Amino acid sequence: MKYLLNLLLLFSVSISLYANNNEYYQVREYLKKNNQEHIYKEFKQTVKEKAKALEKKNKKIKIVLVYPGNQISDYWRKSKLSFEKRLQELNINYELIEFFTKPAIEIKEQSKHLMEALKLEPDYLIFTLDTSKHKKFIERIISNKKIKLILQNITTPLKSWGERQPFLYVGFDHYKGSILLADYYIKQTKGEGKYAVLYGSKGYVSFMRGNKFVDYIRKNSNLILTDEYYTDLNKEKAKNATLDLLDRSSDIKFIYACTTDIALGAIEALKEKNLLGKIKINGWGGGSSELEAIEKAELDITVMRMNDDNGVAMAEAVKLDILKQPYKVPTIYSGNFAIVKKGIKKEELEKLKNRAFRYTKDD
Repeated sequence: MKYLLNLLLLFSVSISLYANNNEYYQVREYLKKNNQEHIYKEFKQTVKEKAKALEKKNKKIKIVLVYPGNQISDYWRKSKLSFEKRLQELNINYELIEFFTKPAIEIKEQSKHLMEALKLEPDYLIFTLDTSKHKKFIERIISNKKIKLILQNITTPLKSWGERQPFLYVGFDHYKGSILLADYYIKQTKGEGKYAVLYGSKGYVSFMRGNKFVDYIRKNSNLILTDEYYTDLNKEKAKNATLDLLDRSSDIKFIYACTTDIALGAIEALKEKNLLGKIKINGWGGGSSELEAIEKAELDITVMRMNDDNGVAMAEAVKLDILKQPYKVPTIYSGNFAIVKKGIKKEELEKLKNRAFRYTKDD
């Protein structure tokens, strides 16, 4: 119990994870440094293929999820569904206990759930990393060799953790997705004009999707950043921030939104000001609500994750661990993206949906 209380104290201290370029390994950098390029390639192929079930039922394992999944974006919900469906196809005997909270603003709630998770003594704990509170908690977990930690929505290992890394980092490279969007905006504007950025909360995701986007734009164009807002991934806050910036900078070329909920809030504000279609707006992730907005021509572009692959990757990693083959699990799994633009043909979009949501399209 003393150990758990110490964890709670650590989780309750500090404010946000102020990331910098030297704090993380990029995907290829880490794989090369640790000679994991070959197993990474093989693991990615396994994720693409159909499930190969265990011949013999394993001793039941306990998995606990602590997800910031109470948001409009369906990334977390679909990740959980694809993870479970793949586990079932693999004939894995498991018990799954889940805790869902709102992103960014329910840190105390997350700490309570993590305390409960540890008391349950799981074999696998699936969590995320966005703030320094998360980081301090995780550092204690990875020192506990009885629990295999899977960090989701992050694909860049922390350098400070050295060789004492989590079992798996899984998700989609935030930087890579953001650069795809940056290149689109640079091309569309010919590198000239003004723009604004709507971040989530202060932490890892906003840094990788937002700050790195701004750095790239600055180095590769003459575009001028006029306004920046943190919205806590809240749709209403994003709408109000957009209304505020439009009152002062209605001549901007585009608004860069870091998440789905933010993009949808910005769309409402653009509609209210009769500027939808005149000022470009992007999504981030390509979930169901974003694709609907694309089809309605409300959203100009999104970077679409092949979403279910990260759930499959987690299940396949668990299978290899059960088979006593953890050496076949790379430290990172980073899924693929597709660019989806307004005006995309229906049949092309359906193909992407079938690929991205191969386990969850009808859920």
